[in-house]
This record gives sequence, structure tokens and C-alpha cells, in this order.
Amino acid sequence: MLFRSLFFAPANRPDLLAKFPRFSADCYAVDLEDGTPPDDKIAARDALADNIDMLRKADVKGLVYVRVNEPGSSFFLDDIAAAVKCDIDGIIIPKLETPEQCDPIFSAVAAAEKANPEKRPIRIMGGIESMLGVLNVNELCGANDLMSSVFFGAEDYASDLGARRTKEGDEVLYARSRVVLAAKIAGIVAIDQAVIDVRNDEQCRMDASKGRDLGYEGKICVIPRQIGICNSVYAPTDEEVAEAEEVVTVYKEAMSKGIGTIDFKGKMIDGPLLKRAEATLAISAIIKNRESA
Repeated sequence: MLFRSLFFAPANRPDLLAKFPRFSADCYAVDLEDGTPPDDKIAARDALADNIDMLRKADVKGLVYVRVNEPGSSFFLDDIAAAVKCDIDGIIIPKLETPEQCDPIFSAVAAAEKANPEKRPIRIMGGIESMLGVLNVNELCGANDLMSSVFFGAEDYASDLGARRTKEGDEVLYARSRVVLAAKIAGIVAIDQAVIDVRNDEQCRMDASKGRDLGYEGKICVIPRQIGICNSVYAPTDEEVAEAEEVVTVYKEAMSKGIGTIDFKGKMIDGPLLKRAEATLAISAIIKNRESA
């Protein structure tokens, strides 16, 4: 699965949701939480199934998720009950802090799949957006097999911490690094923070590049224009693919001769770098298949 771009739109705005097929995000989130005003949340939930059906009939490309309201809110349990009935790929739990907060969703998904075994499998994405969430991120990432991805919410985390936000992002670097490390240890996808300076494409590109350097596999997008930027940054370049192909070929030839470490264009190449090259080629193949579909 690709998660280069995660694009949110408010659940109370079917006019905006209807635009999803125009975009090229890897994952779309129908947002019952922050994007939907409190007075509209119940109506948006009631309309959720119809809006998801609209997206499926429009043959929207990419995964379709629903972000429910945060655990402990008065909307949380009813949001879950509505979401599991829909033809979605996953549910996003925002502001996760303890593994126990996941239990109602795990139970609801299991019950829905038992009632309808042919239903599309639902996976869970956790939002790590607070000090406690970052502290408990290892346990959250490994809470259940249904937990397949997490995202780091820098703005909520910085507010919780009382940090001053900067373009450089040093104030969230520790948490940002800890979240991606926990995700990798658990073998799940890590999605990076949003850039809320929506008029600054270069800031989005630079921040996405830093996230990729840290090990993230994609980024939250808050406006459609950021989708293309993130898709590009989180995809291997032609040069990276060509070099990866050459590394794999040369290294395998060396291994056939009993050589485990080689000098490749002035760089020492061994097992870990072979693994990285093979991962680059795998991602490139997935993207090509997606684009040709």
C-alpha cells in the first residue's frame, strides 16, 4: 500500500468530498473530527454512509478512511458504530494516548467482519498528537494487528508541550523521530506531520524531504496542491531507481563469487544497502502499477 499523501476533507462538506476523484492522493480521510464543526458532527455522521457510497461509485483512486472523534468524546463510540458499517479501508483514531483507547474500535471491527466476512477489511490508523501519545507510542503501534499505520500530529503535540513552532521544526524533532522509530519497530506505516503554511509550497517540499530522510513513508496534506508535492517527494527519483537497479545487479554478482562487501562508485555496499536498494525498487514498482491502473 502507498501512503505518500494523506488528504483530509470535512465530513460535513459533501461538495468537497465529491472532488476526491480529481486528486491523486494515496489515502483520503473523511473527517468527522477537527474538520467538522461541533454543531454539524451528528448530521455528518448520519450522512457518512451516503458520502462513502458516493466516493465508491465515483471510483475514487486511493484508500478511503474515516477519522472519528477523539476517544473520550461524546461522539467517539457512535462514530465508530457508523464507520464500521461503511465500505471503507480504515478508521483513524485521533489523539491516541493509551492502548486501551483502541479497544472499542478493535471490537467493533471484529464484530463487523464476523457479521459480514466478505466486507472490505478495515485497518486502523492512530494519531500520535500529544505528550502522552509520544511517550506511549511503542505500545500504541503494537496494540493490535489491525493497527497498520500511525501519523504524527505536530501542531497538537507542540500545543500540548507548550513549544514555540518554527519552520525548522527542532522543537518537535525528538517526538517526530520517536514516532517513526516506533512504527518501524512494529512494522507499520509512519505518516509525517502536516505543513499548515498552505501558501508556501517550498516549505512543504522541504519538510516532506526531511520526513522522508527520517524514515517516514508519506505526509498529511491539508490542501490539494500539497498532494502532488508529497507524492513526488516520497517517490524514488529516476536516478535513485537506476542506481538501485545497478546496486542490486552488481552486489548479486559479487555474492555469487563469495564477496559480501563491494566498492560501488566509491561507496561501500553490503547487505543493509542492498536491502535499501531492493526497497526502492519495490516502491517504484508499486507506484508504476498504481499509475497504470
